[in-house]
Amino acid sequence: MAQLLKVQNFNVSRDGFGAGEGQSLERPFGSADPGTMFSWAGATASWPNRTDPGGSRGLDDYLTRDFANNIGAEIMGRNKFSPHRGPWDDHSWQGWWGEEPPFHTPVFVMTHHVRPSFTLSDTTFHFVDSDPETVLKQAKEAAQGKDVRLGGGAATIRQFLDADLVDTLHVAVSPQVEIGAGSRLWTSSDELLDRFHRDVVPSPSGVEHHLFWRR
Repeated sequence: MAQLLKVQNFNVSRDGFGAGEGQSLERPFGSADPGTMFSWAGATASWPNRTDPGGSRGLDDYLTRDFANNIGAEIMGRNKFSPHRGPWDDHSWQGWWGEEPPFHTPVFVMTHHVRPSFTLSDTTFHFVDSDPETVLKQAKEAAQGKDVRLGGGAATIRQFLDADLVDTLHVAVSPQVEIGAGSRLWTSSDELLDRFHRDVVPSPSGVEHHLFWRR
């Protein structure tokens, strides 16, 4: 079977932003509140950081659980990995996720300022300065026949959409959240209908799941 490039569980506000302005070490999503944006996933029984029993079932839980299904590698932009800009002052920063990153696969970080690869637990981060087609080829090779997840942020997803490399997308839209400025995925999901079929499924949690697959 063909390997797919998939966007999974990517969250945007009702005005299409995946993050706000002013990203910093303390605020990975800038002015946006990730607790509100991702509340639908955090409430599920399958949320990986859940420390108490219970949690919701249904569609939200299924999509949360499906996040790692048949994924062999991830691609992300530098600003998903780090709040730093420009050349690396040092290599002590190893991501937001601590000693146990949630990826469990090779991760390809797109950046104009490369640095040596490193491994935390079962996740190895590689830093690549290449075009989307080349990075996707590297990620597919590393995935060893499994699919590749395109993790974001919004600007990185747009790069791969513009290069017509994305096969499927799941975007969770939070209608109660408006950001106004920052990293924008779209003005409207209708922008993708020339290349994708789309289903929009409302959830009892309040989010709308926009599910796309190639025409």
